[in-house]
Amino acid sequence: MKKAPSPIVSLIPIIVLVLLLFATIRTFGSDALSGGSQVSLLTTTAICILIGMVFYKIPWKDYELAITNNIAGVATAIIILLIIGALSGIWMISGVVPTLIYYGMQIIHPSFFLASTCIICALISVMTGSSWTTIATIGIALMGIGKAQGFEDGWIAGAIISGAYFGDKISPLSETTILASSITDTPLFRHIRYMMITTVPSLVITLIIFTVAGFSHDANNTQHIAEVATALNEKFHITPWLLIVPVATGILIAKKVPSIVTLFLSTLLAAVFALIFQPDLLEEISGIAASGFDSLFKGLMMTIYGETNLHTDNAVLTDLIATRGMSGMMNTIWLILCAMCFGGAMTASGMVGSITSIFVRFMKKTVSVVSATVCSGLFLNLTTADQYISIILTGNMFRDIYAKKGYESCLLSRTTEDAVTVTSVLIPWNSCGMTQATILSVPTLVYLPYCFFNIISPLMSITVAAIGYKIARRS
Repeated sequence: MKKAPSPIVSLIPIIVLVLLLFATIRTFGSDALSGGSQVSLLTTTAICILIGMVFYKIPWKDYELAITNNIAGVATAIIILLIIGALSGIWMISGVVPTLIYYGMQIIHPSFFLASTCIICALISVMTGSSWTTIATIGIALMGIGKAQGFEDGWIAGAIISGAYFGDKISPLSETTILASSITDTPLFRHIRYMMITTVPSLVITLIIFTVAGFSHDANNTQHIAEVATALNEKFHITPWLLIVPVATGILIAKKVPSIVTLFLSTLLAAVFALIFQPDLLEEISGIAASGFDSLFKGLMMTIYGETNLHTDNAVLTDLIATRGMSGMMNTIWLILCAMCFGGAMTASGMVGSITSIFVRFMKKTVSVVSATVCSGLFLNLTTADQYISIILTGNMFRDIYAKKGYESCLLSRTTEDAVTVTSVLIPWNSCGMTQATILSVPTLVYLPYCFFNIISPLMSITVAAIGYKIARRS
């Protein structure tokens, strides 16, 4: 029987990874995911394999098999990410997302500014699947509106981030949502439905806090909202008919149609609506002077697979409607593949099992299992400084433990998102925390006390486990 590495030896690759990621993020900042983090993962993978082969005589074939199995396990997630890239582009250019933004902003009233900001960012983030895009676009506009109305920076940023990360957490278009479900072998929509048990109460409490805070503030400036709404109406053909696309998508989700099929059909329907309602925009994207089939076809294809940049008279709106298409997902896919290599190497060497054995000692009841997962996810967010890597490592570390204790995988996937996705933005040196602080021009520690949804979510996960409400167990 092969000797397993001790917990101290098993932590060596983790420590090396933390140091490499720290140097990478410090050097590249928000561009760390463009290659630096991936190289760090592959370098650490090599170190892990070297330790295993030299000191524990683990053959290369074991590593190769574990890495291959890990990558095969996320093949579906990679396909979904590519389709999502296409969907996010076509939903924007077809006018679906602009229509949702246009009608959503109509609900803003000064007394309800903070709650409305949270709701608007949540809706946009659900539709786009990206908290980063939401914060970098409409979030900036809302910062301007909030400042004009006299709100403190921390309160405004807290409302924006709370809403954006709610959407990022439950959207079927979100990379983190797909990653958490795939790494734990949980069907995507099953994962999302199960997350509602902890996510909805967290949002409700958050909205109550923002509503009370809003009523205690006197402000009445809605000029910025009117400017963005006017610019949207001038650039896109805004019509309620476009709401058919998200409604149809919601019906498919409710019918439990497989996620790949749902997303593909939604993309196809949005493409048809783009041809009907936004032909001028497709011609603008194509760059072909003459209108006709060629320009429409080229514009449609470019929207689906590549980047689009449409000019408007409003700088915030210009940034908001820019899309990345399928090609915009390649950095994430690259990161996932490299992380799978690292996870496979850690598993084959026995290092994952050695580290998790420490947690097992404290995991007796459901609440201690969930609490250990939350603490581990938060610890990895603090140390690896990247939410994607933290999700992957948390899923890999606890997957077998949850299975042995008789829990369904959806409990692990939900707890992982409750612990990792929403807390990444609260850490100043995490890629999410650095990015959002830079975008909003508000230091992480200034907005942290007001990100109520992000703070409540992991606590809600532990609370629900403590009362034993709808804990999913294997039959």
